[in-house]
Amino acid sequence: MATALPQRFEVSPPSLWAPLSMILLAGVFPLAAMGYALWQGAAQGEMARWGLAFPAGFVIVLLIGLLLLMRRRAVEWQNGVLCIRATMYTKRVAASELDLQRARVVDLEERTELRPGLKSNGYATIGFSAGHFRMRNGLGSAFCLLTQRQRVLWLPQRDGKHHLLLSLERPQALLDALRKT
Repeated sequence: MATALPQRFEVSPPSLWAPLSMILLAGVFPLAAMGYALWQGAAQGEMARWGLAFPAGFVIVLLIGLLLLMRRRAVEWQNGVLCIRATMYTKRVAASELDLQRARVVDLEERTELRPGLKSNGYATIGFSAGHFRMRNGLGSAFCLLTQRQRVLWLPQRDGKHHLLLSLERPQALLDALRKT
């Protein structure tokens, strides 16, 4: 059944480790390395300090951008199309492309074969994965929006080689909405 207004499904918030790990990896470690380089080259004087100003500013702007992107998370169902927004990625999938008989709410700690493997074009840090990933055991590829691993909606596509993995507050509600079409 097609709907005029989009039906939104709440994405689970990521753990505190997701932004903290991004701050450490993309901010603190590079800035600490620059500070160490500056300390080692203290004899070079004023020129060395100004030489690191641009890279340090770039690191700070990049970190802010990455943290803001982590906040872009949405799942909507409208007119037979599922739209997933995850950081800088957007994926639209028609309900007719999904294998809803096999779709399940899974725990990725138990169903390890469904965990995303190598990142092919994605954004990932501790406790947060978004974008395109290769699946393990030759299952193909997955578009992920993962903020936790306990209640994940696994939506395989009919071709058997593409999957969606979504961390939602109420994953069964989306699955029920999809099955009603």
